[in-house]
Amino acid sequence: MSVPYFSIVIPTYNRLPMLIRVLNALEEQRGGRDEFEVIVIDDGSDDETAEVMRLQTTTPFRLIFRSQPNSGPGHARNHGVSIATGRYILFIGDDTVPEPQFLAEHARVHREASDDRLTACLGYTGWPSGERVTAFMDYINDYGLQFGYKLIRDGEIVPFNFFYTSNISIDRFVLGDEPFDTTFPAAAWEDIELAFRLDSFGLKIRYNANAVTRHYHPMTVDSFARRQYTVGHSGAIFYRKHPELAGFLGVHELETRILADERRLSHLRRRARLGERFRVLATNRVFETLMREHYLRGLRDGLMQSS
Repeated sequence: MSVPYFSIVIPTYNRLPMLIRVLNALEEQRGGRDEFEVIVIDDGSDDETAEVMRLQTTTPFRLIFRSQPNSGPGHARNHGVSIATGRYILFIGDDTVPEPQFLAEHARVHREASDDRLTACLGYTGWPSGERVTAFMDYINDYGLQFGYKLIRDGEIVPFNFFYTSNISIDRFVLGDEPFDTTFPAAAWEDIELAFRLDSFGLKIRYNANAVTRHYHPMTVDSFARRQYTVGHSGAIFYRKHPELAGFLGVHELETRILADERRLSHLRRRARLGERFRVLATNRVFETLMREHYLRGLRDGLMQSS
């Protein structure tokens, strides 16, 4: 077989129906550059992922499936990279479904950069058309809590904190030298921490809004608040590794503000839920304030745990 241009690495955990949807979408790619392979790493699922995936023998692309004990997404991505053969690694999620021009658009960016090893391509991850999208979901996708696509422009080089493994491609040998740090227990900050290390070597992340995946993972105010607490907890790990990022991670903020009491937090939660239900009542300021409170609580607790 010829060496593929892309190795698409997909960590998965208990999302078999959506994983199959992602694989079906990869069969529908138009164009792209040379052949590609797909590597699925099952991170200890306890559903039927392993049984079903081992029966996937008729895909038009090379499909590699491996299982590992539950070890987190960073370990799963490193596992996938270790067995990849493509020039570029393209990370997507098991719930981010590529549109037909997805591969061709990633290839275009690398081709226009003359296959520069330190150029990564960031694609756009948006909500599916036809699905109910709340004002809160729009906010977290556009303004930096989950993604921050309205903060950047198509074609520009973006900072390291836009290294989103839902939709990004990067040279395989770069990742071989600088793998994901597997001490992060959850899917939070491990991708940005990698990009911060690569930034010191000259990493350039170019944003291509036409390389699109659709994120089939609805979020609510309550589910995302729990996630923000986890992100804050992982932020403490990030800070211990890179204390120079104290300001970026919010450590200094803990030293200069008093967190909201439970009465204030309940008030914010009620207002955010109303904005989630009725778009006309939504305000980004309320969403931001509530989620920041949960993030800082996680950060505080993580720092206390490590002291």
